Amino acid sequence: MPSNRHLLSVTDLNAQETGSLIGRALEMKGPDQGGAANALAGKSVALLFEKPSLRTKVSFMVGIQEMGGYSLYLGPEEVGLGTREPVSDVARVLSGYVDCIVARVDSHRSLEELAEFGTVPVINALSDWEHPCQIMADLLTVAEHQGNLAGRKLAFIGDGNNVARSLCLALPAVGMDFSIASPLGYMLERETLQKAREIGGRQEGIESLRNPVDAVKDADVVYTDVWTSMGDEAERYARLEAFQGYTVDPELLRQAKATASFMHDMPAHYGEEVPPGMLEHPQSVAYAQAHNRKHAQKAVLEFLLSG
Repeated sequence: MPSNRHLLSVTDLNAQETGSLIGRALEMKGPDQGGAANALAGKSVALLFEKPSLRTKVSFMVGIQEMGGYSLYLGPEEVGLGTREPVSDVARVLSGYVDCIVARVDSHRSLEELAEFGTVPVINALSDWEHPCQIMADLLTVAEHQGNLAGRKLAFIGDGNNVARSLCLALPAVGMDFSIASPLGYMLERETLQKAREIGGRQEGIESLRNPVDAVKDADVVYTDVWTSMGDEAERYARLEAFQGYTVDPELLRQAKATASFMHDMPAHYGEEVPPGMLEHPQSVAYAQAHNRKHAQKAVLEFLLSG
């Protein structure tokens, strides 16, 4: 396995690697963890977080422990990326202590600098541009609840944010279609949509729409996220107005396939992108999706650090 690879973007993995990681994550969900109990024995991982977290922090810490490794959490008040110390210095120093850096950052550029100046693998645990660890868990969840990924369609309703961008770029590589419905001013940029079409090798299958009903037509998965992501709080009231009509409720879900799964990466803002109780809907797999973060990330860690 590679020892100096990074996971900053879903595009850092090719289609074969993505499929192999999903399969490996499924194995790791078994009672013997797929034989990975000592995969990180003697390894240390720094969790460098500028943003708060529940699922990401806990799933990484528990997953690393289950694989025999050691994790060290560093919050924003302890490091101060780019303020207390330059990112380049942080990268160089941490590389002498740990075997991997898992970073949850305000700016994607910080990840690029950590990878540029450090000498250990860097994993993107969320940036303003992408969220690859979330998407690996999402693909694992779709595979479990919908079967083969190829030929499936995922519809994303909401902001063209980091999660939507990573989904758009990841799905074509595994043969899935992607549609997104967003209000004007909050749509995914044209460059990302075109790059996704190039990854999939065809122009069709990637749609950017305004109407949520049109987006969920024939969808196997209906996915949503908060309308106001961390860092966008100053825009909250403008966003609440702009996203009226983009709530994913049981009525909208009925416009997708009868067998469609509902997904949400959480945390949820009830009364906004979903009504209260939507994560408990019979078609919701949101909690399984959250739990799959641990298994998908364990597969990524083994891939980057074993060997």
